[in-house]
Amino acid sequence: MFVEKKMLRDDLSNELKNLISFDNSFPPGQTSDISKYIYEILSSCGFKVNLFENEKGLVNVVAEMGQGNPSIVFNTHIDTVGPGKIENWYHDPFDAKVDAEKLSGLGAVNCKGSGAVQIWLAKQIAKKGGPAKGKVSFTFVTDEENLGPNGTAYLREIEAIKPDILILGAPTNNDLIIEERGVLWVEIITTGKSAHAGEPHLGENAIVRMIRICNHLEREMAKKLKQRKISGMKSTINIGKIEGGVNTNVVPNLCRLEIDRRLLPKEDKDEAFNEMKTVFDSCEESRENASIKKIRGTNGFSGEKSYLIVQKISESYKEILGNQIEFINSIGVSDGRYFSGDEIEIVCFGPGKDSEGHSVNESIEIKSMLDSALILEKSISKILGYKNN
Repeated sequence: MFVEKKMLRDDLSNELKNLISFDNSFPPGQTSDISKYIYEILSSCGFKVNLFENEKGLVNVVAEMGQGNPSIVFNTHIDTVGPGKIENWYHDPFDAKVDAEKLSGLGAVNCKGSGAVQIWLAKQIAKKGGPAKGKVSFTFVTDEENLGPNGTAYLREIEAIKPDILILGAPTNNDLIIEERGVLWVEIITTGKSAHAGEPHLGENAIVRMIRICNHLEREMAKKLKQRKISGMKSTINIGKIEGGVNTNVVPNLCRLEIDRRLLPKEDKDEAFNEMKTVFDSCEESRENASIKKIRGTNGFSGEKSYLIVQKISESYKEILGNQIEFINSIGVSDGRYFSGDEIEIVCFGPGKDSEGHSVNESIEIKSMLDSALILEKSISKILGYKNN
């Protein structure tokens, strides 16, 4: 058993190093090369593999084995955030390093650690002859960091995947997430009149107008969201981006703002936008020279502990680690949101701590990957079985 675990540890570490060596940082989240790499691996194992590209350079992998129901789809995103200032890293972020029990590199936690686990799992399923019943699919997607339409959303739109069970490789530290908030992104634009900063009274300051709108929006939305809490989750709003002005000595005639609104699973994205628009319209400053629009949004999802996949992952966790699995809430959102209106089982499960993601010197505990791989392999064997068993 020691030898087998050491081999698994080495396999996962080496695979993660390979995945990290590809620069898939957003923008633009380009995945052509890494997708070809994954394509070759899974094709050689006997999977039917296809590449799907809705926008040039944003390539998604779908690998399938078996047929019929249940259809289990694994999903992990292979795009990452940018590395930030390279000098803040202890090493090249695309050259992974192992230090004691951890492996560090850009995307190690979010979400290439899950990518390495799922590639290993795909190989194991193939070695055992494939599923005895049903179908298993592995999807490696891009455009997740952009909350964009060219990754998992595109695969669902063209029906490249039709899951009965969807397992998202989010960094949950091998805990389970069965419900998740939705997300809504909103844009506000204000306009004004340019003038020399030496005579600002001759102009109309678009940034000042935006500040007054923001103060009104924050004050009134805070009243509405204060009591919206459920199962440890909160309904939130955050002003995340603001742009305006051309030079310090010019009265700005344009300002643009982006807002992030997180929705409880029972909240609806369209109703949430209409609520925000009503508050926006109630601000005297916004009645002229200001506009609001929805950029994009998806509802959250809420599952049950009675789900088949939840039961089998929980059983496998107990058998391998000796204690009960924990159920947690997510800070972020996963691509599971695109299936929120479908009657399917959705869970997030994967190695690594979410707090390590999107950080300088991002790292993942190798044992977390090892445990994740063994738990998922046992769970699939319980649900689908293997032809060679």
